[in-house]
Amino acid sequence: MAAWFKGRGGYVLGFLAGFGIVALALYIQVQNQLEPCPLCISQRIIFMSLGLLFLLHAFVFPRSWLHAGLALIEVLTALGGAGVAIRHWWLQAHKEEIFADCGVGFDYMFENFPLKKALTLVFRGTGDCAAIDWTFLGLTLPQLGLISFILFAVYAGWLFRSRRAG
Repeated sequence: MAAWFKGRGGYVLGFLAGFGIVALALYIQVQNQLEPCPLCISQRIIFMSLGLLFLLHAFVFPRSWLHAGLALIEVLTALGGAGVAIRHWWLQAHKEEIFADCGVGFDYMFENFPLKKALTLVFRGTGDCAAIDWTFLGLTLPQLGLISFILFAVYAGWLFRSRRAG
């Protein structure tokens, strides 16, 4: 069983985990009638990107340059997601000290602004991003996202080393 997790199956598991987290976020959103903020959406996009990277990696020869490159991209993507989660968590922790306003929706920004401006608006943070609408075991969604992104980075590194050695 453990050998399955070191091979292609481990990457398929990473794919399922990435999209499973997004499915869980959508379930929480619908169940609690929540509106995701731009940082929530950004984290979901990063989780899906990680899932797709893991799926692609499942079909790569273990001793190729592409294997090492994909592992690096997976770790960097997970760390980038951790950065977004930290920013989101920071906004929540400082909501009384700062004026933050999500402003217009994510779709509107990317349809009506140049990419650079839209990305600037997404990462500026907002009141909606600072709102704590749901917790699990006392952890907010950005905190849970941060834990997940760190676990993805560690898992990608572990898979790379174990599959390369195997």
